[in-house]
Amino acid sequence: MSTNTISAASRPVQEPINKPSPFARIADHFRRYWELWLLTLPALVFVGLFAYVPMWGIQLAFREFDPDKGLTGGDFVGFKYFNKFFRSPLFGEIMTNTVRISLWTLVMGFIFPIILALLINQIHSARVKGFVQTITYMPHFISIVVIVSMLNIFLAPNTGIIGQFFGDESLMGSTGAITAVYWISEVWQHCGWNAIIYLAALSSVDTSLYEAAKLDGAGRLQLIRYVDFPAILPTCGVLLILNMGSVLNVGFDKIFLMQNTLNLPATEVISTYVYKIGMINFQFSYSTAIGLFNTVVNFVFLVAANAISKRVSNASIF
Repeated sequence: MSTNTISAASRPVQEPINKPSPFARIADHFRRYWELWLLTLPALVFVGLFAYVPMWGIQLAFREFDPDKGLTGGDFVGFKYFNKFFRSPLFGEIMTNTVRISLWTLVMGFIFPIILALLINQIHSARVKGFVQTITYMPHFISIVVIVSMLNIFLAPNTGIIGQFFGDESLMGSTGAITAVYWISEVWQHCGWNAIIYLAALSSVDTSLYEAAKLDGAGRLQLIRYVDFPAILPTCGVLLILNMGSVLNVGFDKIFLMQNTLNLPATEVISTYVYKIGMINFQFSYSTAIGLFNTVVNFVFLVAANAISKRVSNASIF
């Protein structure tokens, strides 16, 4: 008998390990953490009821809506209303306006809170820092209706605080200036509030990094570049991914209130067009198809941004 045969025969036989079934693992998980699931149950019910149950109406985009037959009783028409939107004379104008306003708001609304957070973090006095934070995020709580009213008053030709510098030209009625008016007011209103999350990330930076950098002769700009900015970079990546999920979403309330007969060619976006087609003209299937198209495009941007961020910086949301 060979040596290999003897060693194999003398080796103890290992009994197969019985792994628990997936159902057993799930049951064990809920048995261990049932209190946490009980706490999250109201939130899960809320999201399911108001976010997922309404998705049942998506099929209306593929059907000819009949009030007598309900959401599922109309004739199936496939991509009829999608093709109708793509071939509409207003398609190019609406998409151009939506992309232009969304990108300006997205880019500027992403950059300025970072700059504000970095500047506030350089304030050493806790009292002054708290005062600046309060002043900058207070506009976030102003109603959109009030904001648009303020814009109409401040930008009124000849009489407004800002409008008087432009003479007889109405900034609220200018197709060239209305985009800037929109995103500048958006940044002013939400910049301080959006900077809070960056300030929270900066508060976790080890103070020894600042001391070591100062010993090496680093100034304030170098501290921001080599200490502060790398600390908030993962947070920036995650927030950018989330913002990309709404790249074609322009806040309906504000842009609708800002619309007038003069600036309409530059302010008609997907959200306002869907409202007018669906709620005013009662073309529910058509408006649902446009809204679904908008959602799908946003989802594609979200997935693409997440994949790029995961590959480049290893920061992702899924």
